[in-house]
Amino acid sequence: MKERSVAVLPEMHEIWQQTLNWQPSIAQQVQFQQLYEAIVIGNQKLNLTRITAPEEFWEKHLWDSLRGIVSLLPTNYVGAHSCPPLHKIIDIGTGAGFPGIPVAIALPDAEVTLLDSTQKKVAFLNSLMTEMNLQNIQNLVGRAENINKQPQQSNNYDIALVRAVAAADVCANYALPFLKAEGLAVLYRGNWTKEEQTTLEDTVKKLSGKIEKIENFTTPLSHGIRHCIYLRKINS
Repeated sequence: MKERSVAVLPEMHEIWQQTLNWQPSIAQQVQFQQLYEAIVIGNQKLNLTRITAPEEFWEKHLWDSLRGIVSLLPTNYVGAHSCPPLHKIIDIGTGAGFPGIPVAIALPDAEVTLLDSTQKKVAFLNSLMTEMNLQNIQNLVGRAENINKQPQQSNNYDIALVRAVAAADVCANYALPFLKAEGLAVLYRGNWTKEEQTTLEDTVKKLSGKIEKIENFTTPLSHGIRHCIYLRKINS
């Protein structure tokens, strides 16, 4: 049996259930562990993340990633046997694969594209996808402001995720052109101010969108302040 090279992630079943009304299957928990191990090992050669302690990784990379798409998680759909619809999702500025990889693990029927401008990180993600056999993910290298103008990419996605990339109005400029009409952009933020909201509102109007919802919450272990900003694309 292969000796485990890094620590074991906490399972946190009760916290998953209490906070997101969802918890990973045994197979998904194994995938989260595989992801954690790959990131910790990859960190030795690439600057992927400073967050490597097991509980901190669970909270700030796994839980935080899925909090942004909580309404899409399967147990939140009405009916015991209902399944979430197929979604085309793009994670813009994915870095080490967050939030896109946890989202792809939690939503195995979704098609997830991970976009980053750093060739070395995309090469790492390509090897990771092969190692983990994640067949619902594809990787794309390039700058969002260029890629979102390409005919095969613009107006092509149901959901765009942007976490820790730039100011909110810049993130909106990256995300909204990727979306189909009625598509949803999710901006993952820490603190949030009235000034940021005013600037974002002006930007979103110019991009044929609107601010649909702003959710504020705290992380379950360290009680850090977080916000998710949901932007709806009105038309294409």
